[in-house]
Amino acid sequence: MKYRSLGKSGIQISEVGFGCMSLAPELGPATALLHRALDHGITYFDTADLYQHGENEAVVGKALKGQRSHIVLATKVGNQWRPDGSGWDWNPTKAYILAAVEQSLRRLQTDYLDLYQLHGGTLDDPIDEIIEAFEQLVQQGKIRGYGISSIRPNVIREYARRSHIISVMMQYSLLDRRPEESCLGLLQEHQISVLARGTLAQGLLVTKPAAPYLQHSAETVARASAAVQRLADTTISPVEIAAQYVLAQPAVTAAVLGIRMPEQLTDALRIANSRELTAAELAELQAAAPATAYEQHR
Repeated sequence: MKYRSLGKSGIQISEVGFGCMSLAPELGPATALLHRALDHGITYFDTADLYQHGENEAVVGKALKGQRSHIVLATKVGNQWRPDGSGWDWNPTKAYILAAVEQSLRRLQTDYLDLYQLHGGTLDDPIDEIIEAFEQLVQQGKIRGYGISSIRPNVIREYARRSHIISVMMQYSLLDRRPEESCLGLLQEHQISVLARGTLAQGLLVTKPAAPYLQHSAETVARASAAVQRLADTTISPVEIAAQYVLAQPAVTAAVLGIRMPEQLTDALRIANSRELTAAELAELQAAAPATAYEQHR
């Protein structure tokens, strides 16, 4: 397992992270998966207060109790469940962030978070107020650092310019190269880590039949998948190739993979121990899936 620094924070995280959103609610299976991941070097675990009405945080907290000094624990805030459970509303106010963190800390059975992330965001948000909330939590020792989860370039630019965020979680894969146009260079320049999600493009790069995806036709998706398959051999699998494409980008600190089944964890651990792609391999993959640009929120 390789480890990389999370922004300028000095926090070291595994370059393959465990996305906890899809974890089964049963404590036994979830604990087994989380402990196996930790035993094999995965240290970054990512959840959110939105997932399963907070129950995902509670399961992670119970499963990793006693392991706090060995893990990097991240969660997210901003989506507030309605009292009747019918859905959630966006609430990025300072008051809500300061109240929500207490509930997350309780569910996760810890007195601090390594990373607290705004779970979305728009230019209409009270950005200065949001930053004040996160900075207050840093000063209080309740969080070690903060970031945002966003694919909106205009929002990312504002936080890079106005705050001390240490990370941006965003969707990025061979089939979603939009961050290459406007985000990766900017974030690398500011020493802000990219936490990449969706690296397998919903499985279209490795196992699922070709279908239209974002701005790509099914034919383009098929070409990209074929390129991934073509580069695979006895030393590296299609899953590893898809993830290593993302990890090859200097701005990317970790690929955060959603893990629910033991087989998915096995794939994640293979990625962690696989070789890097060569320049020629990266060029071949890029030729198969043309870069695209964000059409909104530029």
